[in-house]
Amino acid sequence: MRGSPRHGTAVGFIVLLNALLLLATQAAEGALTDHLLVQLHEDAQDEAHQLATQHGFQSARKLPFGEGLFHFYPQDTSKRRSKRSTHSRQRLQKDRRVKNVFEQEGFSRQKRGYRNINDIEVNMSDPLFTKQWYLINTGQADGTPGLDLNVAEAWQLGYTGKGVTIAIMDDGIDYLHPDLASNYNADASYDFSSNDPFPFPRYTDDWFNSHGTRCAGEVSAAANNNICGVGVAYNSKVAGIRMLDQPFMTDIIEASSISHMPQVIDIYSASWGPTDDGKTVDGPRELTLQAMADGVNKGRGGKGSIYVWASGDGGSYDDCNCDGYASSMWTISINSAINDGRTALYDESCSSTLASTFSNGRKRNPEAGVATTDLYGNCTLRHSGTSAAAPEAAGVFALALEANPNLTWRDMQHLSVLTSKRNQLHDEVHQWRRNGVGLEFNHLFGYGVLDAGGMVKMAKDWKTVPERFHCVAGSIQETHKIQSGNKLVLAITTEACQGKDNFVRYLEHVQAVVTVNASRRGDLNINMTSPMGTKSILLSRRPRDDDSKVGFDKWPFMTTHTWGEDPRGTWVLEVGFQGEEPQRGVLKEWTLMLHGTQSAPYIDQIVRDYQSKLAMSKKEELEEELDEAIDRSLKSLMSKNN
Repeated sequence: MRGSPRHGTAVGFIVLLNALLLLATQAAEGALTDHLLVQLHEDAQDEAHQLATQHGFQSARKLPFGEGLFHFYPQDTSKRRSKRSTHSRQRLQKDRRVKNVFEQEGFSRQKRGYRNINDIEVNMSDPLFTKQWYLINTGQADGTPGLDLNVAEAWQLGYTGKGVTIAIMDDGIDYLHPDLASNYNADASYDFSSNDPFPFPRYTDDWFNSHGTRCAGEVSAAANNNICGVGVAYNSKVAGIRMLDQPFMTDIIEASSISHMPQVIDIYSASWGPTDDGKTVDGPRELTLQAMADGVNKGRGGKGSIYVWASGDGGSYDDCNCDGYASSMWTISINSAINDGRTALYDESCSSTLASTFSNGRKRNPEAGVATTDLYGNCTLRHSGTSAAAPEAAGVFALALEANPNLTWRDMQHLSVLTSKRNQLHDEVHQWRRNGVGLEFNHLFGYGVLDAGGMVKMAKDWKTVPERFHCVAGSIQETHKIQSGNKLVLAITTEACQGKDNFVRYLEHVQAVVTVNASRRGDLNINMTSPMGTKSILLSRRPRDDDSKVGFDKWPFMTTHTWGEDPRGTWVLEVGFQGEEPQRGVLKEWTLMLHGTQSAPYIDQIVRDYQSKLAMSKKEELEEELDEAIDRSLKSLMSKNN
């Protein structure tokens, strides 16, 4: 006689359970426990607790799935299985009330977000290593465990920056420092302030020129030498380019620094820019712009120099889209978080920031700063600002370049977008949002905090992204008045140069070139919304900027927030005033510039994690390509029928 459906379900469950148990036993010899899964006959189920205690178990708990299934758990749950428990199981199995007994194998599960420094298989003798929470955050200095650069995974995969040279463009490097000397690349170094090959910092009583040395240690401090800490890419080479220490900067010094030995230097790290006073609008001059363009086009054998830029320390008073270095398409602009995931008070927000790393911030704990090398063989726990964030990013990029030396400057930007994580970052002002293709971004943190392990794994199999094209999508040249209380709303509808050689289908960077004057420039607020509905804040209020004459003259406000989107359709620009006093202004130009690829950049990439941003983006691309192929076929059929 066939059993009832319920009985059949229970039998099926037990058969499946037996099969799984057999597979588990064959796959790995795990430790057996004193926990048992017991199936009782129907007429004995009310006696489960009594049966359990009779056979030496603490009690029995009925399971809500299956028929007649109980969890028999031992008196002392901290112990592994003993010989006595084997006899108990055998006696239990012979009891007439028992139908089946299944032993439970013990296996490991780890709390996510909690790590003990001693449990991570990275053994370093360097005394400050355990203070370097930005490398491995186990909760040091009241931080949030797990909120770090995930370098341990990259190191364990064998990537330490070997064969990669990073240049620190700054106030010099103490290249005699015992934690830097072995990784110092003298041949790639130069002093453009003194015009000689020795970029040693100029001595001052207040150690003012320690900046470059501290940045260098974050990238390339040697490992396991019992000195200070460990660099993110501790086997990389570091070059010193001294160019900040003179009364005034010149275009020729900047351009010379940025273009120094571009076939030897892979990554240039810059933790400087225009004054972060909340009222300056400035960027690279003509020679420097030319040097940057040459770098991305010709550097590294044509793969492109990688420029990493600190986004700025002007805090809520400033906007990094007013910094022409951080907001350049040719740089990777990096912001920072503190060790508990909050924004630092000096962080500037803007739509051009691509990703974030870590720095110090609101914590008074003396160990909440960035631990690194310092002048004259010393160490410090107090490196700070987005100055500390950019070199960390340069170190992560060095690990990725070791994993795949063929990465282009644009590949590195794509990898940053795809592998950066929201993790436990928290911005009290700006919400995390998703753009038109589902990529999550934040106005301050960009696409999240860099993940070294994730980046090297994706870099290893990475296929160079398709050719990049530039399209002038449209321009409004008529004069439009702006007044307090009334937003100026303008629209440009574009086909993104479709049908032309420079058609852009998948976006990377978007620039809104704007000419605008106002009675108070700092009260201006500019937003732009893409055809797929993504709103970018191009300019926030800067309360210290009271300019009434210069305004913005053909200033290229840039956003990365529409990455991967289809630019075809209507773009909307909104310009208004924020602030207590009434203001007026005039917008004279808005030109929309689109930069990206014609073919899907991820369609040929290998997906190993089907929950990743790459997997999501590739699925989106495949669906879009299929839809467009169907549209083309339908149009072709209709034209033939007509």
